[in-house]
Amino acid sequence: MFIRRQLLLAAGAIAAAAAVVPVRAEETVKVGLIVPMTGGQASTGKQIDNAIKLYMQQKGDTVAGKKIEIILRDDAAVPDNTKRIAQELIVNEKVNIIAGFGVTPAALAAAPLATQAKVPEIVMAAGTSIITERSPYIVRTSFTLPQSSTIVGDWAVKNGIKKVATLTSDYAPGNDALASFKEHFVAGGGEIVEEVKVPLANPDFAPFLQRMKDSKPDAMFVFVPAGQGGNFMKQYAERGLDKSGIRVIGPGDVMDDDLLNNMGDAALGAVTAHLYSAAHPSQTNKEFVAAYKKAFNNRPGFMAVGGYDGIHLIYEALKKTGGDVTGDKLIAAMKGMKWESPRGPISIDPETRDIVQNIYIRKVEKVDGELYNVEFATFEAVKDPGKTKK
Repeated sequence: MFIRRQLLLAAGAIAAAAAVVPVRAEETVKVGLIVPMTGGQASTGKQIDNAIKLYMQQKGDTVAGKKIEIILRDDAAVPDNTKRIAQELIVNEKVNIIAGFGVTPAALAAAPLATQAKVPEIVMAAGTSIITERSPYIVRTSFTLPQSSTIVGDWAVKNGIKKVATLTSDYAPGNDALASFKEHFVAGGGEIVEEVKVPLANPDFAPFLQRMKDSKPDAMFVFVPAGQGGNFMKQYAERGLDKSGIRVIGPGDVMDDDLLNNMGDAALGAVTAHLYSAAHPSQTNKEFVAAYKKAFNNRPGFMAVGGYDGIHLIYEALKKTGGDVTGDKLIAAMKGMKWESPRGPISIDPETRDIVQNIYIRKVEKVDGELYNVEFATFEAVKDPGKTKK
């Protein structure tokens, strides 16, 4: 009797222990999220991280019978960090997917590792055209600079802007933005009167802004990465450019929603072409903005949408594969996927694995006492022009 009782107690202990054993590794899908949480691009990482948290709060943390685990790592937008972190995540943490990538050099640094390990790399932020060409395992849910820059170039020349000075960050996305804008603006009869490139890290815009002012353009075409727009507009106003009649135009990075309200009235009237505005009038977006504001006490910007759609893509791909995390199967599932995003209808081009989306022309206006990018024209289902030429 005593032995039987001890056996029963032991069996009960084993059962109780089994109940608290963590989910087995094969029942967990690990996503290594590599984003800048510190440094000049910190707002990018925070938006993406917040959006993923919001999505998982709304949809739960299991999909296709698998628990989703996000492993967040800060690379401070330094590509050497990105490469080291990606390697650690793939080799030591055995992640099934890497995601995030706040700037292009970071996305490119991880590309060979994604290829070698056959691990999907979901680019939620970086915007240079060539990124998806660097690995068959890269899929992008953010944007490309040519998508917006070609459209604002056409718009400018059709709306009486004849002379433009350009100010762009001196790295691949800035070069993409500049080349795309110039091609369309000059082809339409516009003239570039001044062209300056500013350092990516900790730029002081003041000396460059004086050159802009001296060249007396109708408008300034500006590309700086998300997170630097507030600093740029502060120095733009300090140099009196807002009073000089020189308009700000460009892709929408400079007027990022999460920083826009702090830019002051100097930003009023800025016209940008971009994939997303917190003022986008769809019901899907209204619900997204309300939920994001409630959760984080801040307005979401386009980087938040890149993260929100990135985790949605992962969830839906896992549903299609039945929870199979094989890299090739996940990539195949992602190709051609379509859905309604807070930004509008989007899809993943099955040939290029790049995003197809609406681009909106917007003007900064005051709405209920706050600054918003108010959309006034839509270009539907825009593919990356950098690839459509090939």
